[in-house]
Amino acid sequence: MKLLFQFQKNLINKADFDKGGKKAFFNLARKKFSLIVLLFIFCQKSDHYAVKHAGALRDIMHKGDLSGKIQLDSLQNKAHLYGLGALENLKGEILMINSDPIISTVQESSLRIENSYKYNAALLVYAQVRKWKKLKIPGNIQHAQEMESFILEMARNQKLDVKRPFPFMITGTIKEGKWHVIDWKEGDTEHTPEKHKTSGLRGTVQNQGVRVLGFYSDKHQGIFTHHSSSVHMHMITDEGSITAHLDEFVIGDNKLWLPAVD
Repeated sequence: MKLLFQFQKNLINKADFDKGGKKAFFNLARKKFSLIVLLFIFCQKSDHYAVKHAGALRDIMHKGDLSGKIQLDSLQNKAHLYGLGALENLKGEILMINSDPIISTVQESSLRIENSYKYNAALLVYAQVRKWKKLKIPGNIQHAQEMESFILEMARNQKLDVKRPFPFMITGTIKEGKWHVIDWKEGDTEHTPEKHKTSGLRGTVQNQGVRVLGFYSDKHQGIFTHHSSSVHMHMITDEGSITAHLDEFVIGDNKLWLPAVD
């Protein structure tokens, strides 16, 4: 954006006026102003749903690095923010829906949910999405692997740049979903996907309305998706009693939401 403003500053100068007089100068100015507008629109579109991340799963898994990589309150003023991740020291899960931070932690073997920016994240992936496009999920798409392929297919159909990571949402009724909220034991240095699932609380939702936020990328395994998957997903039930990392699911009557591309 700084380059755009510098470009705008240099577009029209005294030399333009000297070359052709007032009329020619203003004709040129109109053309250059139109170019500025087009460049501004391009910059806005290129920033739409741009995915950013802090921390990496491989550093957590292989190096045991559980330190905070980003303060959530540094994102507090960002509009239309969607994100997910894990708290510092792997002491809970993060979900952000339209700039609303939803933090789930384990307190005395019970799930505690609060809305707060006061935490740090060991891992966070996020994007600002101003507008979403709603799509129907066919009845034959039910399981995670089928859903992953369907998301990619629909993203291509909607003209998203699938070479870049992108966010998505799933809403509706989930027939069955397995979830966990991590609560890592201090001093434990042996990290495995299975231990991450079982270190805190875990459970199952059945025939419940949910909102799932996920991020898709086939180029970020070991960063914000595990090595065997191109998606990372968190969920919140419609009544708000459970927000967690979503491990497995069988969906029912659901809608897929993708960033709208104008």
